[in-house]
Amino acid sequence: MKINNHHVQQVNPYRANQTKAEQVKMQEAVPSDSLQISKEAKKLSEPSPIAAQRSDKVSALKAQIQAGTYKVDAEQLASDLIGYFHPKA
Repeated sequence: MKINNHHVQQVNPYRANQTKAEQVKMQEAVPSDSLQISKEAKKLSEPSPIAAQRSDKVSALKAQIQAGTYKVDAEQLASDLIGYFHPKA
C-alpha cells in the first residue's frame, strides 16, 4: 500500500502560536488618535459669569416689555449712539 501526502496540510502548533503573537503585535502597533485640551481651552469652555448676568438682564427687559412698563430714555440712547459712532480719541 502506498500513501501519498496529497492535500494534507501540515499542522505545526508552534507556528500557529507565533502567528497569533504576530497578529497581536500588529494590532498594538496601530497608532491611535489622541486629544489633549489645554487649561486655557477648558477655561474658555466654562460658562462666563458675564453671560449669566446678561441673561438675567435680558429676561428682566423681556418681562418689562411684555408688561408694557419698559420706557426708552431718548437722551441716553442718543448719547450712547454718538459715543459709539464717534469715539473720543
